[in-house]
Amino acid sequence: MSDDSTTVVEDAPPEATPPAELSLTVPAAPALPAASGGNGSGGALPPAPPRRDLTPGGDAAVAPPGVPFGRSSYLNFLPGVYSGDEFLGRFLLIFEHILNPIERNVANIPYVFDPLLTPAGVLPWLGGWLGLVVDPRWPESRRRDLVHSAMRLYRWRGTRRGLSELLRLYTGAAAEITEPTLSQISVDKERAYRFHVKVTELPGERLDEAMVRGIIDTEKPAFTAYTLEIIRAG
Repeated sequence: MSDDSTTVVEDAPPEATPPAELSLTVPAAPALPAASGGNGSGGALPPAPPRRDLTPGGDAAVAPPGVPFGRSSYLNFLPGVYSGDEFLGRFLLIFEHILNPIERNVANIPYVFDPLLTPAGVLPWLGGWLGLVVDPRWPESRRRDLVHSAMRLYRWRGTRRGLSELLRLYTGAAAEITEPTLSQISVDKERAYRFHVKVTELPGERLDEAMVRGIIDTEKPAFTAYTLEIIRAG
């Protein structure tokens, strides 16, 4: 090989000579035959079928709330080299569709234990944890107030305030509790450790006396006795 910039083709036949000039021109593509279908496009080919993709009106309509369509958000947790991988983005959507509802439930657990926000069907379960009986026949607002007030009621348990508040929550009616004074006890020793409960029915409601007595028996100090008076609504 000489120092001149001459192209040498090895193993070429003796009669072959290198071209005088290399051409980089790409020959034109041959004309395509006209489409036989009568689509009114003349000699053009019929349009390519549309790409099947996740669209808001298609597969994304059944996606769980918060799950994107077309590209999984899990790609954000992978190295950047995978961020443009279209197949991987769609493949990870399978797992995101399965795991996203579970993650949402776990994130919402604090609201399940809030008596003011939890579904009404959960209230008896929460009340059972706190030793309360939640009657499903009561209005939902009363059931929520009872469970919500449970810890406060336990701090007042055995007191006039606690019993009065518990009766209000259970019955919806205000309870009046009176205790004998020291002067009354000095006159009649039998009045010691006794109290009187008066409950007035609300219009349109009928108080269950057995339930009221059950509440009082459960909440009063064990060494005390009481009398109950229920004022029926006219």
